[in-house]
Amino acid sequence: MEAEAALVRAALPAARVGISGATAEGARAAVDELVRHGVDAILSFGLAAGLDPDLRPGAVLVPRHVRLPDGRILAAAPSLLAWLGDERPDRVGTDLLHSDDIVATAGRKGALFRTTGCAGLDMESGFVAEGAERAGLPFAVLRVVCDPAGRTLPPAAVLALRPDGGIGLGGILLSVLRRPAQIPALIALGCDAAQARKRAVRVLGDIVRGGS
Repeated sequence: MEAEAALVRAALPAARVGISGATAEGARAAVDELVRHGVDAILSFGLAAGLDPDLRPGAVLVPRHVRLPDGRILAAAPSLLAWLGDERPDRVGTDLLHSDDIVATAGRKGALFRTTGCAGLDMESGFVAEGAERAGLPFAVLRVVCDPAGRTLPPAAVLALRPDGGIGLGGILLSVLRRPAQIPALIALGCDAAQARKRAVRVLGDIVRGGS
């Protein structure tokens, strides 16, 4: 998403940044663009949904593997995991699940946790991992939980994401007008996402400065 891309550009001005928009086409195009520019490693960075009920917003995920919907498991590069500080007590190294669709309900998150054991979920890292493997490049994932396992997303949040990675304010407004009772849940989600982004900035900044 655009917000996460801005965080990376601020912390790593020389890094190439691709925006997936949380779509298969966007993610594949972003990875292909990075490969064409000659990058030597790929990092999937941003926010994630929590699947482990013990993880609160702000939990830092540095998964050792990404699990794909077809059952494949792709391993992150050990050198990048070490750079990201995966052994630190404030990092969660449990696998991350890739989903091709939004997992909006607490019930579905719970079911996925029980069947996969994954700590969190996103809609981009699987495409990043596949693209890196296809190009023969190392990859890793750094994600911060913004949406805990026990939360069911309000309807407007499901409509919010545009294919280009931006936020569709028109869709959010229309949904809120139709179902104003969701406003408190939207505010709570927005606060958690803002705190998660701040945490992501701090973590990435510490890594760049060498403090992990």
